[in-house]
Amino acid sequence: MNNLANKEKNLNSLIEKLSNLSKTYTHESISSEKLTIENKSFLNEKNELKKKHDELLREHKYLKNKIASLEEELGKKSELQEKFSRDIDELSQETEELVEEIDKWQT
Repeated sequence: MNNLANKEKNLNSLIEKLSNLSKTYTHESISSEKLTIENKSFLNEKNELKKKHDELLREHKYLKNKIASLEEELGKKSELQEKFSRDIDELSQETEELVEEIDKWQT
């Protein structure tokens, strides 16, 4: 983007200098017209690049938010999985204790 800004600045400067010169030669007016056309072309290119840049920024923001959302969801699922594992371990231990109690009563 800086490169285009520099080109635009240089073209504007050249156009201004050319318009300040006397137009005694037809060659100068042709160069001035070419520079004006080139300037318009660069401005169009600059605008297109700006649009693409803005679009990429929007897409980046969307993807960044999506990643944050997925990370949050993953964290919640991990917590649920850990709780589920603890509950299973507790139930398993209670079952073992019950089996031991049953064995005591049977003997």
